[in-house]
Amino acid sequence: MIIAIILIQIPLLGNYFRVINTVIHESGHALISLFGGKVERISLFMNSEGATYGSQSTRIGSIFTSLAGYIFSSFMAFISFWLLRKNKLTILIDILLGFIFLNLIFWVRNPYGLFWLVSFAFLFLLLLIKGSRTIVNHVLLLIASILLVDSIKSAFEILLLSFIQPNSAGDASNLAQITAFIPTQIWGAFFFIQSLWFPFIGIKRGIFRIVSRER
Repeated sequence: MIIAIILIQIPLLGNYFRVINTVIHESGHALISLFGGKVERISLFMNSEGATYGSQSTRIGSIFTSLAGYIFSSFMAFISFWLLRKNKLTILIDILLGFIFLNLIFWVRNPYGLFWLVSFAFLFLLLLIKGSRTIVNHVLLLIASILLVDSIKSAFEILLLSFIQPNSAGDASNLAQITAFIPTQIWGAFFFIQSLWFPFIGIKRGIFRIVSRER
C-alpha cells in the first residue's frame, strides 16, 4: 500500500499506473450507459484523467450512469483484494484484461488511450504466460493497492472541488444538474464516503491480510 501511495506521486510514471483506475471508472459509466443509452467513445489521457462520451434516454438512467464511475472503482478495488485473499490470481487478471480488451475493441480511440491499453494488456499477458506465482501475486497486490488508493484519492479530489469549484466537480456537478434539488457538495461527500465504506468493509472481513504463496 505504501509503495502504491509513493508510486502514484511520481511524475509521468505515477499517472501511467493511475490510468488503471481511470479505465475502471470510465468503464463503469459506459456499462451503465448501455442500459437505455449508448456510448460513443472513451478517452484516456496522459494526466490520468478520462472521459466517457455517450447519452442516456431517461433522467434516472443519467443519474445511475453518473453514479457508476466512482462506485465501480471502489467496488473493483474491493473485489481485487477479495480475489487476492482467495488466491484467485488468474481470475483477477482475466477480469482486468476483460476491461482492457472491452475498451480497446469498442470504446477507446485516442492515441494515448490505445497505447496504455496495449501496453497494460501486454503486461498482464506476460504475467499469465511467464510470471511465477510469487511475481504475479506481488504485481497484482500492487495493482489492487493502486486501485484502492486512487479510488479514495480521486473521490477526495471531487469532494474538494465540489466546495471550491462546484461547477467543475465532474460527476458531482453532473448529478447536481440532473437532480437540481441535491447540491454538488452532497454528491461530492457521497462519492468520498462510499470510497471509504468499501475498504472499511474489507478491513472488517479481513480481505487485506494477503498471504503470498509460492508455486
